Amino acid sequence: MDPIYEVTILGNLIRKRRKALGYTQAHVAQLCGTGTRFISDLENGKPTIELGKAITVASALGIDLVPKVRSEK
Repeated sequence: MDPIYEVTILGNLIRKRRKALGYTQAHVAQLCGTGTRFISDLENGKPTIELGKAITVASALGIDLVPKVRSEK
């Protein structure tokens, strides 16, 4: 899997996973305790998205965000 280096990549991953699970944005919002506007903003790559909430959504959809330190060049 490619690294996530910008919010749009995370948003696309969230959207694809949500749709693969057959969930609506409203369902994910309810599941995560957020509003549907947040889910929409996240999926559309809003640059000021709240990281904590984004991690909660990813986790609820079965997406693990695993930190990895890049090797120095």
